[in-house]
Amino acid sequence: MDAGSQQRHARVTTRSRRETVTFKHPFQLKGLGRLIPAGSYDVITDEEMIEGLSFASYRRTATMMIVPGAPPHTSSMEMISIGSLELADAQRIDASAP
Repeated sequence: MDAGSQQRHARVTTRSRRETVTFKHPFQLKGLGRLIPAGSYDVITDEEMIEGLSFASYRRTATMMIVPGAPPHTSSMEMISIGSLELADAQRIDASAP
């Protein structure tokens, strides 16, 4: 394998997507151990390209959510790792709450 061929195989194409999700009610996430206030939050999803297909396709490698810091540091923000299903569950619970 020549050097150019090795470089093509070693290249990993990644991208990050950012979206804003809004919760109308305080909510909890597994493993965080505290209630997060209602509000709008940024969710960042990292994805890597699946090589070798005849079309562009990506797989999710990480999902993070930016939330207020734990007391007494509530004026700071922290980025937490969250599963996409956990986020979907939290959104579903929020939407069904009175």
